[in-house]
Amino acid sequence: MWADVLDGFAYNLRHLRALPAIEERGSMSAAAEAIGLSQPALAQGLAKLEEQFEARLFERAADGMRPTAEGELVLERVRPALARLASTFRSLPRTGRRGFQRPENLVTSTQVRALLSLADGGSFLGAARATGTSQPALHRAVRELETICALPLAERRGQRVALTEHGLRLTRGFRLAGAELLAARRDLAGDQGGGEIAIGAMPLCRALLLPAAISRMIRAAPSFRFDIAEGSYGELVEPLREGRIEIMIGALRDPCPPDLEQQPLFVDRLVIAARKGHPLGGSDRLTLDELGAYPWIVGREGSPLRAHWLQLFEGRPLPAAPIECGSVMAIRGILLDSNSLTLLSPDQIALELRTGLLTILRAELPHAERTIGVISRAEWRPTRLQRAFVETLKETALSNKVPEIE
Repeated sequence: MWADVLDGFAYNLRHLRALPAIEERGSMSAAAEAIGLSQPALAQGLAKLEEQFEARLFERAADGMRPTAEGELVLERVRPALARLASTFRSLPRTGRRGFQRPENLVTSTQVRALLSLADGGSFLGAARATGTSQPALHRAVRELETICALPLAERRGQRVALTEHGLRLTRGFRLAGAELLAARRDLAGDQGGGEIAIGAMPLCRALLLPAAISRMIRAAPSFRFDIAEGSYGELVEPLREGRIEIMIGALRDPCPPDLEQQPLFVDRLVIAARKGHPLGGSDRLTLDELGAYPWIVGREGSPLRAHWLQLFEGRPLPAAPIECGSVMAIRGILLDSNSLTLLSPDQIALELRTGLLTILRAELPHAERTIGVISRAEWRPTRLQRAFVETLKETALSNKVPEIE
């Protein structure tokens, strides 16, 4: 995925900035004057972009230049990418040192790629090895970017190089802009290009929903690719905000953070799970006193599962909870070899329930529901195939007879 984001900056940024100017002014000469390029240089730049995108972007006519259908697709991605770069630079503080008024018009793709590579590699040596670029060239590009911003972007800490707060802010903006430029290529490729989506998979979706949806999708679009990162909400939300992943699937948050968007899929009803043969296994209508007599495995602080567990025992002493864990695999192993109890979704232990290794205890669980859905950045604009996959998730949730949220 990271290599793909860097590929979003394979294009000359100055030439990309010319595309909206050509559309607005309707001629090469007017656009060249507006962005400070000679007309021959702009013509060469446009030809290079059309070669890279493998598409004709403008129709040349006697009355001016108009975007082709492919050009419109590219412009729909280039505009927000350039706006993202501009807003990112504007968010940086102005210092007393001399800086440039419009740094977004000066930054080059080489400088952007250098900072992204440094962020990923953790050092100039690591970045050079990963990209095949020399250390002096990377170092020079990052220092040029610091001059444009009039701010320090990286600092040495022992054997590594860490980005400053300003460097981290720039990196996030660069990644989101790069994701838009990469999406332009995917939009042009359409179904033939296959497309790709990077998914943050939270625990609940991994067992049934996500595998079933992926199986459906690859039957409909065999060349569509999936890049799946597993983790908790806390581990995945920053990669989502930075553009490393496009969507997260799992328990929704209430309230939803203002920079994110949530689409509900179904309501998950939690159960209390224990090993086969547990002392409470044969009982009906277990009381909280009985449940509180055994040790519990609980979710990490701030997780929805932890909140539901706290709500279950609200107003009374909490039972012993010696294990905090977000790994369903680890939880299953502990349950099988102890008298511990836990609160989770039956989907997460479907195989163990079918084979009789684990059992569901019979107890009243008021409010033991949580909404499962898709989380994305508020400004995320999916490609057609990415949008089709989200629709596939919804259809899969319905076909599994899970109640849909209105």
